[in-house]
Amino acid sequence: MSLSPLAGQPAAQQPPIDLDKLIAAYYDQKPDPAVAAQKVIFGTSGHRGSSLDSSFNENHILAITQAICDYRGKQNINGPLYIGIDTHALSEPAYRTALEVLAANGVETMVAADGEYTPTPVISHAILIYNRGRKDGLADGIVITPSHNPPRDGGFKYNPPNGGPSSTEVSNIIQAQANEYLKANLSGVKRTPYEQAAKAATTHSYDYKPNYISDLTSIVNLEAIRSSGLRLGADPLGGAGVHYWQPIAERYRLDMTIVNTKVDKTFSFMTLDWDGQIRMDPSSPYAMRSLIGMKDKFDISFACDTDHDRHGIVTRSAGLLPPNHYLAVMIQYLLQHRPDWKPSAAISKTLVSSQMIDRVVKKLGRKLYEVPVGFKWFVDGLYDGSLCLGGEESAGAIFSRMNGDVWTTDKDGIVPALLSAEIMAVTGKDPGEIYNDLTKEFGESHYSRIEAPANADQKSKLSKLAPSAITTKELAGEKITQILSNAPGNNAPIGGIKIESEHGWFAARPSGTEDIYKIYGESFKSEAHLKQILDEAQTIVTAAIR
Repeated sequence: MSLSPLAGQPAAQQPPIDLDKLIAAYYDQKPDPAVAAQKVIFGTSGHRGSSLDSSFNENHILAITQAICDYRGKQNINGPLYIGIDTHALSEPAYRTALEVLAANGVETMVAADGEYTPTPVISHAILIYNRGRKDGLADGIVITPSHNPPRDGGFKYNPPNGGPSSTEVSNIIQAQANEYLKANLSGVKRTPYEQAAKAATTHSYDYKPNYISDLTSIVNLEAIRSSGLRLGADPLGGAGVHYWQPIAERYRLDMTIVNTKVDKTFSFMTLDWDGQIRMDPSSPYAMRSLIGMKDKFDISFACDTDHDRHGIVTRSAGLLPPNHYLAVMIQYLLQHRPDWKPSAAISKTLVSSQMIDRVVKKLGRKLYEVPVGFKWFVDGLYDGSLCLGGEESAGAIFSRMNGDVWTTDKDGIVPALLSAEIMAVTGKDPGEIYNDLTKEFGESHYSRIEAPANADQKSKLSKLAPSAITTKELAGEKITQILSNAPGNNAPIGGIKIESEHGWFAARPSGTEDIYKIYGESFKSEAHLKQILDEAQTIVTAAIR
């Protein structure tokens, strides 16, 4: 990845996005269903795109929402549908469009009171609370967000009754039907004017905030945080949780400062990410430069992305913790401070996450369950209790309640953020110091991700690559011990390849949206060894997909 000279610089130095043009394009531009980039495409987390590219427009949302209504009917899902939006400029028009279709289809829809923004985990939490103990009349949900993507983007995702991101099977059904509606020029899509939809008997105001906030004591030891007197800093990054942090602080009497309460749909208060783009990524040291600069004002501070399903932890000892580091610390702490968790419940991670996690889990005598990239792979295990934690290297994670029951089956940025304060309150060390202790016990991890160009044919070959296609026997001077094209935990295809040696590994998988493939690598020897792994990875993959 080539670092932009603008990385970490204030976004306000650049002209902001033209919001009027963005919204006008949402209504005026019509996608061409014959153009692949303008179809409905459910990636790892719903459909994303921009109205300026004709990849996220009114027709997309009309078609997707009707397809969701069709799916609900066929699956006899007839309970309430919980819907929420983040602070991206395209989220509100998409919400209005979706409500027009939901009301026309007679769907009982729970909309946020007073037009409040709603974090992704809050929707998942509401679905699970409603469905607890029910066998029929189940609830589901829609979250309108492109996560931490730039201000020009929009996103739309469906959460079925299990509360998590829809599975590949469900996503494919909705995607296929939505594209049929686009091809038919929306014939068959039901719709009522927004003014009528907002006042429909099926549209109900729901106060998400107090229901979620009052339940936090079941998953985080907030009394330990309060009694410790720790000074906390919270940055919502202008996202959907912007009005959640102060009520959390007040209810639980925490010494918490919300360092930024702005909601600006241009996100001009941000600092630019590694490529010079505005991206509300709490795991990026460039996007997080403002909060990192305040690290000595607080004992610990944290931020969440725009829909608050990802976390970033800033410590005095280490600054911004890489997601892999904090995930290892969370696991080490939780497995020793949640005595009511079932010993049989496994820890789950994506196979591109650090092997530091493997070492921690093994030391504590737990089972590790390794899955492909995508939070959807954790959902069933979190739901049925066979997993007590699911986490990924991109700063998405959630774990069980204190008693071992499910909290959410979608990523939750708020809870891991609060947990960082619990860890410090209970242990007297910040997570950066604890990770340093882990490196002394298990060795130091050197981890990175790079990208390489690949055309559509090469990406297709990589996604179907078999271990037998790899002929080399060594990786960076060490014997290859394992070649995987399926995840060890659930045997699901990883859509790429992973190659391991004694002290290192790499995984390669194609991007779903760009003409590139991604290489993740890790060494427990040195930075030089990691560079050798990444260099050889490109050579190995290029030869295999040529």
